[in-house]
Amino acid sequence: MAGIRRSGCRLGSLYVLDDARERPDVNQVPTIKLNNGTLMPQLGFGVWQVPDDEATATVATALEAGYRSIDTAAVYENETGTGRAIAAAGLPREELFVTTKLWNSGTESWGRDNVLREFDASLTRLGLDYVDLYLIHWPRPMRGDYPAIWKAFEEIAASGRAKAVGVSNFKPVHLDRLREESDLVPAVNQVELHPFLSQPELRAFHQERGIATMAWSPLGQGKDLLASPAVLAAAEKHGRSAAQVVLRWHVQLGNIAIPKSVTPSRIRENLDVFGFELDAEDLAALDALNTGTRIGPDPDGFDWN
Repeated sequence: MAGIRRSGCRLGSLYVLDDARERPDVNQVPTIKLNNGTLMPQLGFGVWQVPDDEATATVATALEAGYRSIDTAAVYENETGTGRAIAAAGLPREELFVTTKLWNSGTESWGRDNVLREFDASLTRLGLDYVDLYLIHWPRPMRGDYPAIWKAFEEIAASGRAKAVGVSNFKPVHLDRLREESDLVPAVNQVELHPFLSQPELRAFHQERGIATMAWSPLGQGKDLLASPAVLAAAEKHGRSAAQVVLRWHVQLGNIAIPKSVTPSRIRENLDVFGFELDAEDLAALDALNTGTRIGPDPDGFDWN
């Protein structure tokens, strides 16, 4: 990423750059070095549940605020609006990191040709020649076809039309099956992750395998999490919002997070998490919130079309 100084510290097999505490500009977000050498901003902007006709303005606000990583998916049905915002922003393509996902529903038989067709369709909707990260959206283990899908992802990665490929909502057993059938290790696994579901075992598994952990619903969709005494106490201590405290927790754990908002002030606020640091007491209090409670479905049983 242009303008980001390459110094930092190792987290297992991942490399995290020093954060903006050493920089006057909080928009210089640290990056994670993925297992193929690609650099990915540690904080990005998610557009789940943003209607396509609102996505252009929302993503434009995020880009103006300083986000350079945008996370969408075919099933969100807002790739077109997202692509319009990217085009209108006029930013150099190499300064952006765009993620989208294959909606591998049961309405298709997922062989090579269908995967490549859907990938091409996503590129067309986004108006891009390549994406920076392409993910299998769900494992759908009851169908047993994700290893075949991954073979097509190998081809996409080799073509350069996706700078990195990975998965979403995969558990260790699913990742192990990919390892048995492919030499290509997913660069990223995007999973539900927040203090109520901090997934320490999965994060340790990822670190051992060189897979970056990416959190969806990093704020736990707000509500109870942002009102919890541990979060509020840390927010008061540091003079920050509850959301900023939780996002800072993600940053210090080494997670990639993609908060979503349609409110301009919150979009800007969620990016401003590099001017303070949670101490050991704060981190322990947030870690203690883990109950293993999911907001979304368990990947082992999910097969909604």
